[in-house]
Amino acid sequence: MVSIPFDIVGFDLDGTLLDTSGDLAAAVNYAIATDGRPPFPVEAIHPFVGKGAKVMLQRALDASGGYDEAMLERMLPILLDYYEQNLAIHSLPYPGLIAAMDALAAAGVKLAICTNKAERFTIPLLHQIGLSDRFASVVGGDTVGIAKPDPAPIHAMIERAGGGRTIFLGDTINDIAGARNAGIPSIAVSFGFLDGPVEELEADAVIHHYDDLVPLLGGWPT
Repeated sequence: MVSIPFDIVGFDLDGTLLDTSGDLAAAVNYAIATDGRPPFPVEAIHPFVGKGAKVMLQRALDASGGYDEAMLERMLPILLDYYEQNLAIHSLPYPGLIAAMDALAAAGVKLAICTNKAERFTIPLLHQIGLSDRFASVVGGDTVGIAKPDPAPIHAMIERAGGGRTIFLGDTINDIAGARNAGIPSIAVSFGFLDGPVEELEADAVIHHYDDLVPLLGGWPT
């Protein structure tokens, strides 16, 4: 069994643990269709994700002809309500994730989540995917009143998981900067919802598949 020099491995959710792009795209497309706008293909949604639903919608509206505040305020609850009813139609764990989590749990490592997704979506999504019981703590974007890259939610994730040496995985600058601000190392996943080259995130390491995670952590300097 590989020895892992961390007590906790923390994860972002969208674009890190789960590929939620199909369901996010469906919600965006449902909302913008109320203004007669054509749907985006799923892959086009990737760079819109990472800073919450409102920013995701703003970016989609910008890319499809612009918007004003009244339109945004009208469409946002439409998007959120649709998404809440359709959280896990297309969303799936990334390849290799379950095996990696099994190996980490077998090595005595606790798993945790810190996401900027609100709790009203995060908790039911994890339940519907069947992963709820895997995590020692789950902190959403509204759990402590502030979101990543502020370090407070990552600190809360660590504290609620029992404390100890922690490393954090993510796919956006909010994740990697949040880990840095919290004083912990980070790993970027190259398969997530990137809005630029993964190297620009300046994480401590990069993985291209979850098969790489346990060997990487096992060789991490103590």
